[in-house]
Amino acid sequence: MPETTPPTAGPRPQKRLPYAERRRQILDKAAEFFSEHGLAGQTRSLAQACAISQRLLYRFFPSKAALIDEVYEEAILGPFKAAWLVRLADRREPVEQRLNVFYCAYFETVLTRRWLRLFLHSSLANRSMAPGYNVAVVMPLLERIVEEVAHEQGLRLPDDKPLRHELGWTLHGAISHLAIRKHLYHASQGVTAQAVIALHVRSFLGGFAAMLAAVEAMRKDLQPAEKELVVV
Repeated sequence: MPETTPPTAGPRPQKRLPYAERRRQILDKAAEFFSEHGLAGQTRSLAQACAISQRLLYRFFPSKAALIDEVYEEAILGPFKAAWLVRLADRREPVEQRLNVFYCAYFETVLTRRWLRLFLHSSLANRSMAPGYNVAVVMPLLERIVEEVAHEQGLRLPDDKPLRHELGWTLHGAISHLAIRKHLYHASQGVTAQAVIALHVRSFLGGFAAMLAAVEAMRKDLQPAEKELVVV
């Protein structure tokens, strides 16, 4: 008997996922979507990217603002691990080793292409994501770093928190910009991130005493403004 070609199956209906799994899928897709298209991206297009209807999207998140707030919690705040701060304060290890371990982990876990684009888009949209992250995560991190370095080097820090933050930004900003150069500028690919991080850490530690001396010499000019600026 001649062979017969089986009939072509039509498109399979989308698998019905449990509520929590579908919600997680939407959140992951939303973080990717907003990182690529900005926070002005339409929920209709997001629903299409999720292969669901816009009506179903709003069953999980009552408004776009609510969805963006959840994306902030999950995709911006979520990757940071509180255990990192604990290890940074563990003085059984030299502070240089602690900083290298932390920033290598932070670079790989937090400072990804998606995270950076989402963070910068939120800053341009004048939302509270970026300032909120700086207050909740970065400022305590900077204080922990400068306190540990000052302790190991036997140095006294200025009492003004904004000045302490600026000291810490000289290292944290350099590592953050390394990620920007890699993921957004597509530059700085010739040397491993670990090697560049080690270089920045060594430079920060080597110049820390000189920075504190400069703070003392320039104290009048470095008096904090009435309201500290939030650096993005």
